[in-house]
Amino acid sequence: MPRESQWWVVCLCAGWCGVCREYRPLFDALAAQHPGIRFLWVDVEDEADVVVDLDIETFPTLLIADGAGPRFFSPLAPHTAVLDRLIESLREQARAGQHAVLDAEVQALWRAIYAKLA
Repeated sequence: MPRESQWWVVCLCAGWCGVCREYRPLFDALAAQHPGIRFLWVDVEDEADVVVDLDIETFPTLLIADGAGPRFFSPLAPHTAVLDRLIESLREQARAGQHAVLDAEVQALWRAIYAKLA
């Protein structure tokens, strides 16, 4: 698994999704502003073996994790300011020793993404 200090922001999207296509350059620009965070764009159809049986209904859906595991998993409005604030909030929680407890499906998804795409 990733080292404790490594943060990951994974955008689960679909190639057919117009919102995702519009969001991609914004997501990439935000990634450039956070060189210490690993940003991944995962097309759920291209990486169906990674997404396994998880049914993602709304795009884009974000998975944010650190070395301790997933900290956030949910659809998120495709605005970089919203994602930027969320990242900072989760990092503050981590520094305070707080950790979200996400269900086993999300944890399995995170392990699959990390194993294949890290």
